[in-house]
Amino acid sequence: MDHLADVSQSQTQISHLALDIGGSLIKLVYFCRYDDSCRDDGDELRSQNDSLCSKSDNSKPVLEGRLHFAKFETSKINDCLDFLRSMKLRLGGFHDRTAPSSDKIFIKATGGGAYKFADLFKEKLGVSLDKEDEMECLVTGANFLLKAVHQEAFTYLDGQKEFVQIDPNDLYPYLLVNIGSGVSMIKVDGDGKFERVSGTSLGGGTFWGLGRLLTKCKNFDELLELSHRGNNRILDMLVGDIYGGTDYAKIGLSSTTIASSFGKAISESKELGDYQPEDVSRSLLRMISNNIGQISYLNALRFGLKRIFFAGFFIRGHAYTMDTISVAVNFWSKGEAKAMFLRHEGFLGTLGAFMSYEKQCLDGLTVHKMQQKFPISVSSAGDNIYCSLNSNSDENGSIECTVYGT
Repeated sequence: MDHLADVSQSQTQISHLALDIGGSLIKLVYFCRYDDSCRDDGDELRSQNDSLCSKSDNSKPVLEGRLHFAKFETSKINDCLDFLRSMKLRLGGFHDRTAPSSDKIFIKATGGGAYKFADLFKEKLGVSLDKEDEMECLVTGANFLLKAVHQEAFTYLDGQKEFVQIDPNDLYPYLLVNIGSGVSMIKVDGDGKFERVSGTSLGGGTFWGLGRLLTKCKNFDELLELSHRGNNRILDMLVGDIYGGTDYAKIGLSSTTIASSFGKAISESKELGDYQPEDVSRSLLRMISNNIGQISYLNALRFGLKRIFFAGFFIRGHAYTMDTISVAVNFWSKGEAKAMFLRHEGFLGTLGAFMSYEKQCLDGLTVHKMQQKFPISVSSAGDNIYCSLNSNSDENGSIECTVYGT
């Protein structure tokens, strides 16, 4: 269990929850209202949710609070259910407006797990999952962050992190590379205008699965930490290993370029146990990241796209991962393209699902920073939502905001 923002029920009141249930991870975003006291009465919390739908005057904020984020391993879904139950987050949904007398509660959800685990949520929490399209949610979440959140996008190369100023009026088109268990590459042409143009099955699930088999690491973060201490040159065959320590200058390959991932393992009389697990993890991470970076750039080149944004919990702000992807994009583009990353990289889908509450009652969202507001449209319906990152938020922190009703 990994909570990116802990919430005290004595200080907040919870309303509106959305889920992205993937093959490896469950991601949550939920809105918590600022309040001096929090009632334990579920009906009171429920009535506060409904108040979002009962207001018609948008001149005043209905609720002020923060968007919070959390994640769980899908294989440990019961931990997620326990968290939802303990925080009364199951009440953070909406009621069926076609049946006012109904007690049925719906929670917005996306990802394959919204179908796979629908019965489990109904059985354990008594809620129904209102399913939203996965790709649409990814794009909606990305557009929201890129248009509205100050210093959301950044580049990372050679250990240097630089934030990128995004002009909301000059965002499209771009390539969104979402690295989850697998990888989806989505060409985004505008609000609600997108196409999945490519992908690869070699993604975060590949790194996690092979890493678990080869190193015995029990979770993804442990595997990443292990790779930080490793040396991929122990296992990877470099151009210099083939050319006697020199470059292959004629075709532009330096001696340190990887010629074959894990290539040295075939020429040495060693077994898996003879290698250090951190070196294995490092080579595996390099292999997966290089592959993703190369395929991403080739797809950007295919469609003439200048912007490539990488997201998904495979990255996790890990310096070596970002640097490897950036080097791959820089190498194949001959320096003409740059890989860009997102601060809230793992929550695009769940943010998109959260935004879909506007279909029921959520009309607008304002997030404050130094009195600045950045208007965006999150759907073809043209509803405006305003957002910027709170100045005291950390890399994966919560976002301070105001919610308006319809």
